[in-house]
Amino acid sequence: MRLGPTADPEPAPHQLLVEVRHISLNRGEVAFAGRRPAGTVHGYDAAGVVVRAAADGTGPAEGTRVAAFGEGAWAERMAVDVTAVAEVPAEVDLADAAALPMAGVTALRTLRTRDILGRRVLITGAAGGVGRYAVQLAALGGAHVIASVGSARRGEGLAELGAHEVVVGLEGIDRPVDLILDNVGGPQLAAAWQLLAAGGSVQNIGWASDEPAVFEPYSLFFVGPAKTMSTFGDVREVGPDLATLLGFAAAGRLSSEIGWRGPWERYGEAARALLERRVAGKAVLDVVPPA
Repeated sequence: MRLGPTADPEPAPHQLLVEVRHISLNRGEVAFAGRRPAGTVHGYDAAGVVVRAAADGTGPAEGTRVAAFGEGAWAERMAVDVTAVAEVPAEVDLADAAALPMAGVTALRTLRTRDILGRRVLITGAAGGVGRYAVQLAALGGAHVIASVGSARRGEGLAELGAHEVVVGLEGIDRPVDLILDNVGGPQLAAAWQLLAAGGSVQNIGWASDEPAVFEPYSLFFVGPAKTMSTFGDVREVGPDLATLLGFAAAGRLSSEIGWRGPWERYGEAARALLERRVAGKAVLDVVPPA
């Protein structure tokens, strides 16, 4: 990745033009950046101010502060669908809003795949961006939240966010769980499957282990209500869900958990910190220096 000039985006009639103030990096975007064509404007998460409303008359007006999700977010200006933005309440800082789209919507939508009130929810990779949002949202939804991390140090602060149990790996989990949000993959995913209760489900979100998951013969066979394993990648029309998250943030019920912040000229430092798992939560870069 590098900083460099690019042409101004040309919004379609159903898109608005945003002057970007802050961007957020996700580990997957950084890890796979080299697979994109040269000259690609990377990134999906941003927050800023609308400088041109959508030509079709829909969406926020010029001058509105928004959080946005869409391709080409890591730039001074981005064109984005009106269905992929939400107005940022006055109580929420734009930097906090920029940390929400990808990770926050992922956590929210995967938790909504089943009723979690009174259920046992296991979140692996809980120290990361998605994980920290998932811990908070699952607690808000009335779940018994089990946060799994790679080390005791990575688990710091998760109890304060709402985790009822914080475990290293899967150690100490002695009862079945109803929903697993898996950010790790690999051997731990195969082991976590054995903890799943009848009728439970696994949502595959990430694969931080970079290792294959091997399921022993017949380990997927089960007599009783079906257990399921699903991929997640539904990021269509995220505006309403983004508004929900911003509402929680404005009410003080959801923390953006920014673990690294600096000017966007330091993108290399932020990227390395993410790849080396030295960021607890989200990494945010300031495109426009804070006042």
